[in-house]
Amino acid sequence: MNADAVRERAGTLPREPGVYQFQEDGTTLYVGKAVDLRSRVRSYADPRSARIGRMVDRADDLEIAVTDTETQALLLEANLIKRHAPRYNVRLKDDKSYPMVQVTGHETARIEVTRDPHGRKAKEAGESAIYGPFTDKGRVETVVKALRETYGIRGCSDHKYANRDRPCLDYEMGLCTAPCTDEIALEAYREDVSEVTRFLEGETGVLADPLRERMEAAAEAQRFERAANLRDRLEAVEAFHGEGGEAIQSPGDERTTDVLGVAIEGAEATVARLRAEEGKLVERDRHTLAAPDGPSDGVPAVLAAFIVQYYAERTLPDALLIPERHGDDELEAWLAAEGVSVRVPGAGREATLVDLALKNARRTVGRNDEYGAVADALGLEVARRIEGFDVSHAGGTAAVGSNVTFVDGSAETADYRRKKLTEINDDYENMRRLIEWRARRAVERRDDRPDPDLLLIDGGEGQLEAAREALAEVGWEIPAVALAKAEERVITPDRDFSWPSDAPHLHLLQRVRDEAHRFAVQYHRTIRDDVSTVLDDVPGVGPETRNRLLGRFGSVENVRKASLEELRNVSGIGEKTAETIRSRL
Repeated sequence: MNADAVRERAGTLPREPGVYQFQEDGTTLYVGKAVDLRSRVRSYADPRSARIGRMVDRADDLEIAVTDTETQALLLEANLIKRHAPRYNVRLKDDKSYPMVQVTGHETARIEVTRDPHGRKAKEAGESAIYGPFTDKGRVETVVKALRETYGIRGCSDHKYANRDRPCLDYEMGLCTAPCTDEIALEAYREDVSEVTRFLEGETGVLADPLRERMEAAAEAQRFERAANLRDRLEAVEAFHGEGGEAIQSPGDERTTDVLGVAIEGAEATVARLRAEEGKLVERDRHTLAAPDGPSDGVPAVLAAFIVQYYAERTLPDALLIPERHGDDELEAWLAAEGVSVRVPGAGREATLVDLALKNARRTVGRNDEYGAVADALGLEVARRIEGFDVSHAGGTAAVGSNVTFVDGSAETADYRRKKLTEINDDYENMRRLIEWRARRAVERRDDRPDPDLLLIDGGEGQLEAAREALAEVGWEIPAVALAKAEERVITPDRDFSWPSDAPHLHLLQRVRDEAHRFAVQYHRTIRDDVSTVLDDVPGVGPETRNRLLGRFGSVENVRKASLEELRNVSGIGEKTAETIRSRL
């Protein structure tokens, strides 16, 4: 659309609040809001920046929606930006989710740490109670484990829970009282769930008191390592309901305050948000905004875009501290109508907090490294060190496991490990044993490598579940995800991800997965070939006969145990060769 076309179209528009969309072949290029649609659209005949000028030149149509109020226009704009992800808007990407604790609405409730309480698993969970979000994932997992050890609340999936005839490993480990097999009466189980709920709603003593008693008993029995472990859990529990510590002196009627900091680098901006409740910092998070052709009008435009898109579906704070004015009159009117006090502090404690938010924003702006992208995508604090695992065998024979290490996105071959596994034709059990081996060595300090930030399992849900069972059994609290080959899905305990095929974080996980597979197959072939040489030395047994024997019996050990009649039933083996095999093996 040229300038004349814009003026002509603007002349037909009402002088009312609303939202307008510049479009190209039906695709939305830009969404804007206006108090006066006619006046605002006419301003695009003389674009305020080269970027917006390019947008207007590309557009071949303009669509509008009239609203009753300016606030409706503001919120509609936010929703349309999220729905269409227009190329020329400053867009808030899906922000990193933070861990929450969910107590499901099942008859026998389960407790779990989740980043997606309304996702795939929520449908089977009934009316759940959600607590959080929390900023320290490690602390949350420690507390949930302590709750399960104290009150025996199940953490298993419905599939694992259903139709059991005996309790699972969690029961043996003291993490669950096994309502699945009626090891506990339903009424007693519900009472335990009620105690867990009381703790999550703020009664710290419900969990802290029994932990303290167990810690003191362990110390008295001179079980000092156990006492120290319980002490660490007690510290996590006591800090659970009061993260942070910096005080904010705000007016008496301001219970919640959000502090925003903005950093821009190239076409990417980061907004760091600090949340204070009752004068104490309780949350810290960072969010990325994308403006493909470069951010428009710098920090003010980023602030305006973030505030609208972020708070459109969230409760606004009582006060908002920002580094500079956003310059959006409609946004200012909305915040004022909602009773939000917006301040740009120049000095004092509030200015110090804005500086802190700015430091948080600058810490990750422009972070395009792959391992950083993995951490952001999975909601981890860091993912600099990733260990990959795979198993390889031939029908259960020559079973081996691989453990490769990547640091900062590159293979660290000095930290590769491999292990012979018990010969069993069960991929899940093989993976469970491999992860148990790695975890025990780490917990018992028999492995000289640092703990990784993430474990990557080659496989699907079954392999991941087996790995997590091993981690829980040993007590090695390291995040684990799986990467399934068929669909390249990244599987986590909470949800599945189907990332774009060109995503850098997917590429890194694929490299780790493929290297773990290569290393496992290489070791399997070495072991298999070493085993095969025993048969190669038997007169009358060539490569084809050797393969038929291994294909029929599965392993050299089973060939050794076979009777003469069983050996003769293998194609190509007569009476004499069978007797030779028996005598040689």
